[in-house]
Amino acid sequence: MQQRTGILGESAAIQEVLVKIEQMAPVTSTVLIEGESGTGKELVARGIHDLSPRRGKAFIAVNCAALPETLLESELFGHEKGAFTGAAERRLGRFELANGGTILLDEIGEMPASTQVKLLRVLEDRSFFRVGGTQPIQVDVRVTAATNKSVKEAVALGRFRDDLYYRLNVLSVYLPPLRERRSDIPLLVRTFVAEFAKTHARTFRGITPEAMQILVAADWPGNVRQLKNLIESMVVLAPEGEIRASDIPRDIRERTRTMPVRIAEVQGVPREITGQELEFIFRTLVEMKVQLEELRHRIEERAPERVEVIEVGGSREQGAGSRRLEPATVDPLDSTPEPDGPVVYKAGMTMSDVERAAIDAALRETRGNRRKAAEVLGIGERTLYRKLKEYAIS
Repeated sequence: MQQRTGILGESAAIQEVLVKIEQMAPVTSTVLIEGESGTGKELVARGIHDLSPRRGKAFIAVNCAALPETLLESELFGHEKGAFTGAAERRLGRFELANGGTILLDEIGEMPASTQVKLLRVLEDRSFFRVGGTQPIQVDVRVTAATNKSVKEAVALGRFRDDLYYRLNVLSVYLPPLRERRSDIPLLVRTFVAEFAKTHARTFRGITPEAMQILVAADWPGNVRQLKNLIESMVVLAPEGEIRASDIPRDIRERTRTMPVRIAEVQGVPREITGQELEFIFRTLVEMKVQLEELRHRIEERAPERVEVIEVGGSREQGAGSRRLEPATVDPLDSTPEPDGPVVYKAGMTMSDVERAAIDAALRETRGNRRKAAEVLGIGERTLYRKLKEYAIS
């Protein structure tokens, strides 16, 4: 599925997206694809089309935010000769050109109100009129729509028709931002490095573990698109055919993430663990996993260069009274009661335990308000709901 759709990732969130694509492909229902810019919404729409019985017909994408209202209507539905100044001949619109296939209406939330009315007619009757036309045009087109904003919120504000929203949202797919699926970053990086090394005919050895750690820890506001563009730049410009930490732009290298969550004192240690320290623990576990994956990958490829694995956290300064945290597993028989207040961190907690502790603390801090808790944690609300279900947090 990943090769057929171009959507890469081994995380549970991406596997869920791939399963949905496979389930949605055989039917003709409309699909609403939601996700931040650069997450791969068009890849989802193309994947649905390519796996559907319509794959032999056209797939056409239209950006609803790129054209003014008058031009967008003509672009979508076409126009007759003389319909307006400059209309020297009849022109078929994108819906006619996509007949039998699939159309993607990107940035659907930016569609003007007058065009929304015409689109609703297409969805209800499978027909429309060209601009300046008097005869209805019948079409058989599967409609997919994409947005990087909340259409539901636009409905509440009166900027988007509620009846159109329900028509578009028969099936829905949510693409998580890259910062919510960091475990996929090593796979994406290796794939892009290989792709651009081949494209630009570069002999390339890969990326150092230190550089990979930085890429995994970055926030990526532009998501996969931003990561891909950066990798291409570094493949072209990196000396000696290897991406090192120094090759990564300074703004990405120096950016740090913090988790504004209050955590109670460690059992047996007379001081508090701060949100920043919890972030360090979380980052350490992620980095250890990345380093192990990189080491395994290089060994499998039998790379000639020496791979240096850096001890994570060994060179960092720690405050007075702190102690070094060694990774271990939580004893399932440990029945030590937890306090009613903030979540206690204990040495030996796994990455999942730390994640659950952060979610518990955020929910307590926001008095159970899940939307605010998601904002505190820096993740999407849907991701939080999925985590609540995964960890059976009520």
